[in-house]
Amino acid sequence: MVVDDVQFLNILKGKRIKLTLKTSSYLGVVQRINPNKTLILADVVSGSNGCKFPGSKMFFGHEILNVEFTNEANCDSGNVNDHKLEDQLNVEKFQPYRKTITMDEDEDEEEYIDFVVIDEFHEKFGPAVMHIKKQPVIGVGADGVEVFKHGRLCWLQIATKNKVYLFDILLLGSRAFKNGLSMILENKHILKVIHDCRAIAGCLIAQFGVKLTNVFDTQVADVMCFYSETGGFLPNRVSTLQEVVSLHLKVPSSQLLSLQMKSQLTKEEEEVWYKRPCPVTLLKVMALSVIHLQPLRLVLLDTLLTDYMALVDSYLNSSHYQPDELEHVSMESVLELPRELRQLPEMHQERQEWATNHYPVTEQGLLARFNPKTKSPSQTSPAGEEDSQTQTDSFGPATVKSPSSAQQDTPFYQLPTSPPKVAGVSPVDVHASPDPAISGSSHSHQCQTLGNQCLLLAPFLQV
Repeated sequence: MVVDDVQFLNILKGKRIKLTLKTSSYLGVVQRINPNKTLILADVVSGSNGCKFPGSKMFFGHEILNVEFTNEANCDSGNVNDHKLEDQLNVEKFQPYRKTITMDEDEDEEEYIDFVVIDEFHEKFGPAVMHIKKQPVIGVGADGVEVFKHGRLCWLQIATKNKVYLFDILLLGSRAFKNGLSMILENKHILKVIHDCRAIAGCLIAQFGVKLTNVFDTQVADVMCFYSETGGFLPNRVSTLQEVVSLHLKVPSSQLLSLQMKSQLTKEEEEVWYKRPCPVTLLKVMALSVIHLQPLRLVLLDTLLTDYMALVDSYLNSSHYQPDELEHVSMESVLELPRELRQLPEMHQERQEWATNHYPVTEQGLLARFNPKTKSPSQTSPAGEEDSQTQTDSFGPATVKSPSSAQQDTPFYQLPTSPPKVAGVSPVDVHASPDPAISGSSHSHQCQTLGNQCLLLAPFLQV
């Protein structure tokens, strides 16, 4: 039968059908029929080779030559089991630091992180929302066209410990928020870990009236860590997600190139987020953009508490609490400010001196964090050489280091390489991230390839 009437197609909603086009045929479940005579199918399988398509696929009415009901048994043909392997990220490869970090949840450790495309309400949406609502902490990300300028939100990513849900907002529309996402994002008891929440928060409130609450922003936490490590200096700019992940989680830069290219897409290239079905390569990029957020939060919290834990340790080692000294302890002496705490201003001053020697200072009094000063051979100590090598390795493709690799023989708050030490306090080492502008010459071609084919990132995302 020839299809030329949208009202007739409405009869097919929820039915498994076979579409015949001019050049090919497809099998799938009718998900939506739009007024502009476009048809959206879920669980789409190619009629020629049995290949299954991820997510939903859109068809234009003028391209459809014939529609027919199909035998349910014949619709599940194809490499469905093989496709399932593409819906996972290998924990050992993409989260090597998980072996040294104790996550907040009680779930058993698993080998893979599943990512699931949520583009319909019937089967997937409800269970996904119910699972997310039970989590105390989630990672959140978003992608779309000009999201920072309150443009069009196309995807919302939510990550739990071993699963990533990719909500197709372009297909689900505002109903996705009315049916559960708003409840999650506005819930004060669910902590949302986000890198730079400004764009997501602005987009959600402008487009859907959703007010984001209870957020741990990893970009803000990274600035606070730098502020403490340098004795009160602020960096001249904030860090990108790939820079923060590489610095604090020691993930090789070779695994983060896809995130860098995604963040640098031009307006025209961003239209790749409109493509349906979304290529598996981009689905993996979206999953990668949120799987690091929960572990990153834990490491940043430890770094922010470094000075505090060191000072508590000095309390534990105080001579006031030696057995032979207890008789001299009085209420007045206990309430006196200990000498370790009195030395905090001196510690900050020494950190400032170290920071000004390590980084250029801008006219605004900020530190050029991503352009550290180079030292001559005579000025470089063995420790400095080791620190320089550590910085190189942390961004090199051949080395993978866990956050606690240097802490096995020392307390977690005492790192081996640091600015000057005072009163037993060991400030955290400040590494410099590579400047994204270095690769600017090749960026335009790379992003164009991503936008047109979505294949350039495949070498970095193979599981």
